[in-house]
This record gives sequence, structure tokens and C-alpha cells, in this order.
Amino acid sequence: MRLKRHLVGLVCVWLVATPLTVLAEPPLPGEFISDLERLQQQLQQGAANEVLQRAESQSRRLAGGNAADRWASALYLQLAAHAAARLERFAEAADYLEQARSSGEASSSQRDRWQYQEVGLRLSAGQREQGAELLGDWLARHSGEGDDYWRMARTLAELERWGDALEWVSRATSEAESLTPSQRRLAIGVYQRSGAEDQALALLDGELDVNSPAQEWRRAAALAQQAGLDEQAAVFWDTAWRLGVFSADEDLSTLVRLHMAAGTPARGAELLQAALEAGEVADSLAHRRLLAQAWQAARDRQAALAAWQQLAERSGEADDWLRLGQLAYEWGRAEAARAAWQRAASLGVEQAEAWLTGLDQSPLSE
Repeated sequence: MRLKRHLVGLVCVWLVATPLTVLAEPPLPGEFISDLERLQQQLQQGAANEVLQRAESQSRRLAGGNAADRWASALYLQLAAHAAARLERFAEAADYLEQARSSGEASSSQRDRWQYQEVGLRLSAGQREQGAELLGDWLARHSGEGDDYWRMARTLAELERWGDALEWVSRATSEAESLTPSQRRLAIGVYQRSGAEDQALALLDGELDVNSPAQEWRRAAALAQQAGLDEQAAVFWDTAWRLGVFSADEDLSTLVRLHMAAGTPARGAELLQAALEAGEVADSLAHRRLLAQAWQAARDRQAALAAWQQLAERSGEADDWLRLGQLAYEWGRAEAARAAWQRAASLGVEQAEAWLTGLDQSPLSE
């Protein structure tokens, strides 16, 4: 609704700033000028319905006349478009301008002005395909401005024409000293959908702070992962955790897994262990298992064996005791391995018996 009101305002400004007498390319009789100006004044006073009916009627009446009549008909169509826009009948308003553009009495520059205004009306009416086609044609003949490039990019993005949208985003950003929040969101979305993750990350990295919504941090991490930048993904998530943007148990679990994927499992393990000790997250078996896996990935033998030992004691699961024994054996801790496998064997794991037999025959047992 805000966009529609903005559009109506733009149309009003253009009409008010461009007197109808100036638009009279073939000279108009005074009666037409007076009538057009009177209707314009009525429209400014809020009589949109009355103006629309009168302008439409006059346009039809004059369409088959001489050059001045046909030009006046086109101007009445313009006024009808303005009135329809005031009533938020945007598709109808666009159709009036399309008819005006077909007038043979209008100059090419005037037809271009009407085409540019029709773009906004088509887009406000939800007619994106037509709007994109009209704007693309207009930009092919005019240099345009930054707002035009952004409008084209947004329209193409809404049509999911990501490759085309990327071209216009690139053109818009190359001429912009800075981006508004909405422009930044659009650019990031287009970069992401068109496969330009590095460019999306470059925009995100410089803008994220404590005031950025959690959704933006998650998006940044996801983009980094898609680009194969696991370390960058972990950095984004870690920063959001430290800033308090993320605080849920699931967020911390995700952070630990990201650090494991990024090759920094010790950092993830330290964060999880500190949170468990401080009571900041639930002391659940899932968290304890993740802690053990993180310390194992970090190859911190003492911390990993202690974490697996605590997990196995709490879970009572034979597989946890079996895994503890395997790690202890791998790291040369024969007695710890024996104790773990004995517990697993007592829980009915036949594989543990085989491991114990192998341990008795191993140099580690000597």
C-alpha cells in the first residue's frame, strides 16, 4: 500500500509540474486547455471519480477528429490515468497511458514519458512481465538512474529471472556510493540465487553487527557453507553467539558442528563445555555426545577420553563403552581400553569380547 501511495504521489507531482499548455504539441483551442486545467484542479481537490468519467468521455469523443482533437484526446487519457491511479485502479490507469502513447500526435519524447509512467502503474498492478518489458525497452533508449536499475532488478527477481536480475544489480551497485537496507537485501538475494555467493558474503560481512537480526546471521553462515567456506560460516555463527544474537541450545549445537566442519573442533568443544558447566544449555546426553565427538575431532586425548567416559557412564549404552575402548586403544591407553570393553562385554556386546582377546595379545598389554 505504501508503494501505491508513493506511485500516486509521483504521478501527481509530474502532472502538477508540467502544465497542460506546455504539453500542447499541436496547438490546442482555448476551450480544451480550460477544460483540462479545470479537471486537473478538480482532481487535486479529490474528485477522482468525476474527473475520470469526464476525461474518458472527452477522449472517446475527440479520438476521431483533427490533429488538435486527437492530441487533446491523448491528454484526456493522461488525465484519466491520473484519476484512475488516485483511485488505485492501476491496471486501468496503465491502459489509459498505453492508449495515449499510441497517439500519432505525441512526440517521441512525450511517448517515452508516458511509457516510463506506465511502468510504475503496471508494476503496482502486479503486471510484472509487462512492467519489465516496458522498463527494459525504455532503458535501452535512455541512460536511466540508479533507482531505475534497482526497479528493474527487483522486478526481474520477483519474476525469478535471476541471471537477468544479476546484471541489473551489478549495474546498480557499481553506481551506488552506499546501499539502503532494502537494496542490500535485494542484492544479497539475487547474488545468492544466481550463484554469486562470494558477492553476497562480501555485502553481508561488512554489515552484520549486534543489531542485525538473527535471520541475517543465519543467512550469512548458510551462504558461506554453500560457497564451501566452512571457516567463514563458523566465524559468522561464533560471532552471533558471542554477541548474544544466538542463545538457544540448538544454536550452540550448530556452532559446535560448524567448528568441526571448519577444522576448529577444539573451539566448539570449549564453548559447549563452558556452557554445560555454567548451566547455559541443557546437560543432555545429546550435548554430552556432541562434546565427546568434538574433543575427539580435536584429538585432545585427555579431554576426549574423559568426555566419552562421562557419556558412557550416563547413557549406559554398550556402544558408548565400545567407542571409548576403541579410542583408548588407538591412543595407547591399554588399561582404559580394557575397562571400557569389559563394561561393553557385560552389556552383551560380543564385539567387545573380541577386542579384549586382541588386547591380551597386543604389545600394549605387556
